[in-house]
Amino acid sequence: MATPKAQRRSPEEIEDVILRKIFFASLTDPAESSSDARIVYLELTAAEILSEGKDLKLSRDLMERVLIDRLSGNFASAEPPFQYLIGCYRRAYEEGKKITSMKDKNVRFEMESVVKQAKKLSVSYCRIHLGNPELFPNPSNSNLNTTSGTSNSPLLPLIFSEVGSSVDGFGRSSSGGVGSQCPPGFLEEFFRDSDFDSLDPILKGLYEDLRGSVLKVSALGNFQQPLRALLYLVSFPVGAKSLVNHPWWIPKGVYLNGRVIEMTSILGPFFHVSALPDHPIFKSQPDVGFGLLLVGVPKNAFSFVHYYSVNARQQCFSEASTRRSADLLSSFTTIKTVMNNLYGGLAEILLALLKNMDTRENVLEYLAEVINKNSSRSHIQVDPLSCASSGMFVSLSAVMLKLCEPFLDANLTKRDKINPKYVFHSNRLDLRGLTALHASSEEVAEWLNTNDLGKIDGSKQYTDGENRLLQSQEATSSGSSSSGSSNAKPASGGDKTKFPFITECFFMTARVLNLGLLKAFSDFKHLVQDIQRCEDALSSLKSMQGHASTPAVEMDVSRLEKEIELYSQEKLCYEAQILRDGTLIQNALSFYRLMVVWLVSLIGGFKMPLPSTCPMEFASMPEHFLEDAMELLIFASRIPRALDGVFLDDFMNFIIMFMASPEFIRNPYLRAKMVEVLNCWMPRRSGSSATATLFEGHQLSLEYLVRNLLKLYVDIEFTGSHTQFYDKFNIRHNIAELLEYLWQVPSHRNAWRQIAKEEEKGVYLTFLNFLINDSIYLLDESLNKILELKELEAEMSNTSEWEQRSAQERQERTRLFHSQENIIRIDMKLANEDVSMLAFTSEQITAPFLLPEMVERVASMLNYFLLQLVGPQRKSLSLKDPEKYEFRPKHLLKQIVYMYVHLARGDTENIFPAAISKDGRSYNEQLFGAAADVLRRIGEDVRVVQEFVELGAKAKVAASEAMDTEATLGEIPDEFLDPIQAIILPSSRITVDRPVIQRHLLSDNTDPFNRSHLTADMLIPDNELKARIEEFIRSQEMKQHGESLGMERTKATIQTTNSELLID
Repeated sequence: MATPKAQRRSPEEIEDVILRKIFFASLTDPAESSSDARIVYLELTAAEILSEGKDLKLSRDLMERVLIDRLSGNFASAEPPFQYLIGCYRRAYEEGKKITSMKDKNVRFEMESVVKQAKKLSVSYCRIHLGNPELFPNPSNSNLNTTSGTSNSPLLPLIFSEVGSSVDGFGRSSSGGVGSQCPPGFLEEFFRDSDFDSLDPILKGLYEDLRGSVLKVSALGNFQQPLRALLYLVSFPVGAKSLVNHPWWIPKGVYLNGRVIEMTSILGPFFHVSALPDHPIFKSQPDVGFGLLLVGVPKNAFSFVHYYSVNARQQCFSEASTRRSADLLSSFTTIKTVMNNLYGGLAEILLALLKNMDTRENVLEYLAEVINKNSSRSHIQVDPLSCASSGMFVSLSAVMLKLCEPFLDANLTKRDKINPKYVFHSNRLDLRGLTALHASSEEVAEWLNTNDLGKIDGSKQYTDGENRLLQSQEATSSGSSSSGSSNAKPASGGDKTKFPFITECFFMTARVLNLGLLKAFSDFKHLVQDIQRCEDALSSLKSMQGHASTPAVEMDVSRLEKEIELYSQEKLCYEAQILRDGTLIQNALSFYRLMVVWLVSLIGGFKMPLPSTCPMEFASMPEHFLEDAMELLIFASRIPRALDGVFLDDFMNFIIMFMASPEFIRNPYLRAKMVEVLNCWMPRRSGSSATATLFEGHQLSLEYLVRNLLKLYVDIEFTGSHTQFYDKFNIRHNIAELLEYLWQVPSHRNAWRQIAKEEEKGVYLTFLNFLINDSIYLLDESLNKILELKELEAEMSNTSEWEQRSAQERQERTRLFHSQENIIRIDMKLANEDVSMLAFTSEQITAPFLLPEMVERVASMLNYFLLQLVGPQRKSLSLKDPEKYEFRPKHLLKQIVYMYVHLARGDTENIFPAAISKDGRSYNEQLFGAAADVLRRIGEDVRVVQEFVELGAKAKVAASEAMDTEATLGEIPDEFLDPIQAIILPSSRITVDRPVIQRHLLSDNTDPFNRSHLTADMLIPDNELKARIEEFIRSQEMKQHGESLGMERTKATIQTTNSELLID
């Protein structure tokens, strides 16, 4: 018998079946039509529909009514509302896929419409439920909601699944949990097709949850999943708007400070994620640097974050001193990778908000508030309770640099769009409160009033080109770092002055870099110094252990070893996040290249000589803009390969132009820092052949470098600081090293000789005077300290007396001994450099040394050095290990002798021997013979030794002639004691010798008797005194001549008489 053909279902029946499967609801008893226990029989709803005379079939017309009744009822097997609605959407999605295989196009179209409506209804009621969680009963009481304040939104797991699982730095993945997969299209529909008012409360709760999930997370924790979720939410216009309107976008309050913003704002905890050390109160987990295991895991909705806490410490820098280099490199790579992921994600978030014209202003306000509230981060001592962490500002630095990338192209084509008036008129950052390059605040105010610059046209805030620039950033940016600072609140007033985005971004980045990346460099430098001090102290204590160990010494040793270990871990954290991040450093270098090129454009570009007056736009720029650029260059120069590929010519041009220009850059220490940069770039120090071209093939360098170095050497004598006397030695040390290198480059040596000729009585003579002053002081200090050191050494070697002293006294004397060692080493190194420069320059440049105002000073210096090295005191200067203290007496003696010989060769007027013999303090004719003997023993050039001996003989003759002259003049009146070149000082009216006062004026432009201003052209020749002295000399010579003549006649008479008697 044939099987009867199955009856075909009507569209209404198909619709009923599909909706029953989607909503797990039926208008007929499911026991009669379905075996699925999850389907709920809506008996009351069915009765109402029957009473209305309708069929008991689910349809699109009844869909919402059925869904409401399904959500409102108390059913034994019912899921919590949110999970049920997500299930409805998921089932609708699955049914939609099945519908695509229907052959009947009309039915398929109808069913697709039904499924689409079901999905839309599910999403709509999800919004309603999340906004009003008490509206529908929760059978299992397990629903997580956003209003209770104690748990996280159920949307979060779905968002996490949408943005992908998180992968931590060690390759382990984590997700929101099983069963949290989001149905395809749900979130897109949830956030895109709704009004702001209904979604805003839900989004605000999500943002609070995301903030809380990273609040105490370090670089090794799971911050990446919340970061992706945040980026996903702001990709929706409604999400972006809700974020910047959140009360915690910029927290408010009387006690608001930088740390409060970091910890309470929505973005703050994301920026706080870092590998850098922070105050213990705010320390994140897993601990990157310190090996402290978690004893208890705090409650958190995302407990998988803390899973890493136990193992992260073993992955990084605990027991750093014993870790294998391969392990350290692996940790460095891990941290650098995860931090760049953070930088990239945060930059994308800010970029998404900046591209939206409705939210851009809020982003700029947030950045300005962060900068303003953390302005004190620029101080040497930073209060960690009121200022945001270094970690936040280094991350912010990287993000700001990323935002700058579109205008950091190789040719810096957009630099003209940076408006310098921002410094004077910004309503966000008051840059006028910062120390300027040259102008005082009073000068700036007067200039603004005089030039009527109080108002600028702000009608065009953002051009189409800048909007396109922001659009392009998404494809061109990459992670990097920057930091900045602000010292005062923005100016308040009526209408806000508007500036282009490039201008806002440029100045904000400069401030953030100052407070972030550059401050981190400074912290790192101090950390290294702390480690060095601890190591020195530990070395001293361990040496004391050998003499007499006490329990106190043992405790100090143990304490210092622990401190060094902790400091070393912190140092490695800085190295991992900053020093090893080449992209970060190079992006910062690119920004500061733009900075110096832009600053130079304010004075007309790279050309010399500089304008006669400094433009006020340049003079008013914050000093730290330039100081940060120099600090970065110094720091980067000490990181291997950090400068590879960086275009340094613009930096070189800038340094040469301004390092000797106090009329443009007032701060001498800032100009000295430029020399430190050049010092780092010397080929022998940088290890890069690329830097050699900056010195040897650079036109501006060949023409101006030596000249400006000599001028700065002179200028740095007076810095205005109370430590200027000691500061100048370190600065001149850098200059001396550079000059020594440049002397070896023929083109620079020729320029040097030309400068000495042109400025023989100008800047070069002043340079020579300071060089001689420093040489005398440093060598004298070094030799005296050697004598003190030997006394301490003798004390410590006398064991019996040493042991009788108290432990505290021994410790103090030991510390003093090591302190003296360091002082001798530093002073002797500086003295060697100065003497070396005098030696090699005197070979080819002798004229300035032999000028009347210099020759006696030079001779006295050489005599003093000779006395110290071969005189009676020489044996008391013997050291067990002189090389340890940079003390090389034989080499020093050789240089001194060569200077004698060089000057004797250039002495065409034969004045040098007389100057040598006039030195009553140190001159001794026997020293020349003693020095010659030493030189012969060490195998010095015979010709040089012979010339030196001959010079000694000439000095001896000159001394004899001087004694004869003194005998001729007899008793000299007091008023004639100065030499013939008598000069009256205009202010004090005191008469002095011209060479003496000219030598004084080389060091100090004041009258030595009353400190009034005095220059060489103000000196008044005392012609009357000069004539009286000359008359006295003539009379004494004539008198002496007459007495000699009478004596000769007397002798002749006596001889004749005697002769006659003998004959008789």
